[in-house]
Amino acid sequence: MNLTPAELAHYVDHTLLSPTATDADVAALAAEAVQLGTYSICVSPSMLPVTADLGPVKVATVCGFPSGKHTPATKAAEAAESVAHGADEVDMVIDLGLLKAGRPELTQAEIAAVRSAAPAPAVLKVIIESAALTDDEIVAACRAAEAAGADFVKTSTGFHPAGGASVHAVELMATTVGGRLGVKASGGIRDWATAVAMIEAGATRLGLSGTAAVLAGGTSQGY
Repeated sequence: MNLTPAELAHYVDHTLLSPTATDADVAALAAEAVQLGTYSICVSPSMLPVTADLGPVKVATVCGFPSGKHTPATKAAEAAESVAHGADEVDMVIDLGLLKAGRPELTQAEIAAVRSAAPAPAVLKVIIESAALTDDEIVAACRAAEAAGADFVKTSTGFHPAGGASVHAVELMATTVGGRLGVKASGGIRDWATAVAMIEAGATRLGLSGTAAVLAGGTSQGY
């Protein structure tokens, strides 16, 4: 895939979810996102609203992060508050235990609760922690997300000990949603080759914290 760094940047949610992040850190993130031409910035809900001039860059945030072990009502309230504070997109973490217990209908219900609290035009991405799931569980999570009205499925928080995105998971997720939902690859994508491999596998969005370094890798290769 022959992408330029500028083209790849438009796939990127430029992410800062560190517990120690400050307003100054978010301002720096926003300035870098504008400079690099990323699709969005992704920050913690407590950092909203973002007051920096972002131009066309969108604002994303997280919900039920990072464990997903919050009640549906709590996740819904968090999502609604974030949208009220200017978030264009919400990345929610599912309760993995529901899938592990063979209850995908409850996964669908919690996603639907967040969808109802953050309706379109807000974009809802569903983080499934693919590295912690079997292939069958990944498929079940994707189907639940689609049935509940989500816009994207997303591989990972980047905080789970099982790991982040993999090409296999992205391929499976992309096949399952069949282009009806977007697929976001996130977690452990630290170089140009990995970022491009995720897009080739079917990712339509990337979550990156080291965006500048990834894009510099493409420049160094002459793209």
